[in-house]
Amino acid sequence: MIKELYKKYKEIINYLIVGVLTTVVSLAVYYICVVTFLDPHKALQLQAANIISWIAAVTFAYFANRKFVFESKNPNILQEAAAFYAARLATLGMDMAVMFLMVTVGGINDKIAKLAVQVLVIAANYILSKLLVFRKKK
Repeated sequence: MIKELYKKYKEIINYLIVGVLTTVVSLAVYYICVVTFLDPHKALQLQAANIISWIAAVTFAYFANRKFVFESKNPNILQEAAAFYAARLATLGMDMAVMFLMVTVGGINDKIAKLAVQVLVIAANYILSKLLVFRKKK
């Protein structure tokens, strides 16, 4: 029964697993940066650590999604990767805009808002990946 459920929902299950691993990569790279060579108490260095961890996480996510989630065979990896990064930049912008609206404008608790926004971002990342980045050629 579990095997049938996995087969039926393989893409979504693998997407969620890759998402957890991507989060681990992001946090690990961030922590390595701030423990070894960047000072999180300095604003620019904090943002540098955040950017480095985002780049590492998105790079990991691209290759993991390509192989294990969407099983892409697209020979044009550079074009596909560029589309993936563009989609992730779009959802980063969406994340920032919705956080601004919810927290700054709406006065909602930032932790609650961040959780709600993450649900939107995860869904948007999946949809953009499936429909734009890794779409199957007919």
